[in-house]
Amino acid sequence: MSNQPYRILGIDPGLNITGYAVIESAGKNIRLCEAGVVRGVSGGSLTRRVAEIHKGVAEVIAELKPAAMAVEELYSHYDRPRTAILMGHARGVICLAAAQAGIPVVNYAATQVKKILTGSGRASKAQVQRAIQLELGLDQPPDPPDVADALAIAVCHHYLKGVPEELKK
Repeated sequence: MSNQPYRILGIDPGLNITGYAVIESAGKNIRLCEAGVVRGVSGGSLTRRVAEIHKGVAEVIAELKPAAMAVEELYSHYDRPRTAILMGHARGVICLAAAQAGIPVVNYAATQVKKILTGSGRASKAQVQRAIQLELGLDQPPDPPDVADALAIAVCHHYLKGVPEELKK
C-alpha cells in the first residue's frame, strides 16, 4: 500500500438514487471527503433518469478528482430479473462517466463488501451503516443507506487495492 494519498469514488448504483462517496486513502489511513446522492428524475423516463445519473456522477468526478472508482457489481435475483436489467442502465452510464474521465473502475460484489466491513457477507443495511460509522469515526451512521453502501464500497477498495487480483474473489 502506498502512503501517497489518492481519492477513491465509491458508487452504489440506482435508477432513482445513486449513492456516492469519495474517501482519501493514504497508506492505512482513510478520510471522508464527501458523500451524497445523485437522484434520477423521479417518475421521468428511463432516458431522462440515466442522463441525470451520468451528469451527476460526471460532476462529482470533475469536482473531487478521484483516482479510481469502485462500483457495486450487478446482482440479479431470479425472482426479479427486470431489476437487474434496469440497474444495468445505471451502471452503464456510471462506468461511461469514469471512462470519459480516464478513471479505472473496479467492481465488488455486495457480499464481498459486507464481509470486509462486518465479517459477514449477509450483514444488514443497519450493520453496514454502523460499521462505516465506526470505521470513519462519524458522529452518526450515514444516511440514507445508499450513501453508507457507497462509503462501504470505497472503503472495501481501500483495503483490497494492494491485494493480488486472484485473492480478491
